[in-house]
Amino acid sequence: MHSDILKNSFEESRSLKQELTFTTLQNELNRRNLEFGFEQMKMLKLIGDDKLFTNLALLLSDQCAHTIKIAVFQGTDNAIFRDRREFSGSVLKQLEDAYNYLDLQNKTKATFSGLYRTDTRDYPEDALREALLNSIIHRDYLFSGSTIINVFDDRIEFISLGGLVSGITIESIFLGASQSRNPNLAAVFYRLRLVESYGTGIRKILRLYDGFEPLPAFRTAEGVFVVEMKNRNEAKVQSKNTLKDDIYEFVKTKQEVTRKDIENTFGFGSTKAYKYLKMLCDEGVISQKLNGNRTVYRLEI
Repeated sequence: MHSDILKNSFEESRSLKQELTFTTLQNELNRRNLEFGFEQMKMLKLIGDDKLFTNLALLLSDQCAHTIKIAVFQGTDNAIFRDRREFSGSVLKQLEDAYNYLDLQNKTKATFSGLYRTDTRDYPEDALREALLNSIIHRDYLFSGSTIINVFDDRIEFISLGGLVSGITIESIFLGASQSRNPNLAAVFYRLRLVESYGTGIRKILRLYDGFEPLPAFRTAEGVFVVEMKNRNEAKVQSKNTLKDDIYEFVKTKQEVTRKDIENTFGFGSTKAYKYLKMLCDEGVISQKLNGNRTVYRLEI
């Protein structure tokens, strides 16, 4: 039974497992010079009024039963696996282990403009972090299944169980509404300075993709919430190929064009127009000819 009452009370309900240890949580608190004793556990709501561990304590303990599964695929579908991992332990340990693994998959591509080099990672590091945090903090832990992260050549998907909290829509979130399913877990992450403030993750992901198309997509259905982010470097390659195809179709229609024709039609400077025409010449689909005192480009038949 997944009523809102049960969902809201899950964190504070007594854990069925009481033999818990907190190695990861203790290390995180020590790192921040924060104390961790009985009173602190009560304040954080790891211990209830009955002096027994809560489900929140179970999530943060080394014995947490929930996991994160990451699959890396070849290409843009799930036909061929490259690698797969499952991360367990405290949700804090899962956060660190999963992020480190995703960071290894987040490739860097260098581009040059003259002498200047620009390095671009497939995904903004902070966007990966925010999506991962979102999938841990806001999922419904009444479901026993794992959080799923799928890495494809062109995108990454974070699939979190539980969907949106009742009464909240995607549009509400974009407008700044915030209602955490697990407010006590969110408070612990805030205390550990792992999140800046409540309910800003999705809007932060969008800001990190500002000026880039396509923007991240957020989808929800009954019992599931999905964050999908495009690989920025892959999208640039696709965009370049699409533009090259458009120029080829233009040459195909006109049969013969000059570099100036490409500049005027596509709004290019002379260098960019020449670059794309040279690409097509190198591929052998068009040819460069002299016609009197000007250079023309013709469809290669």
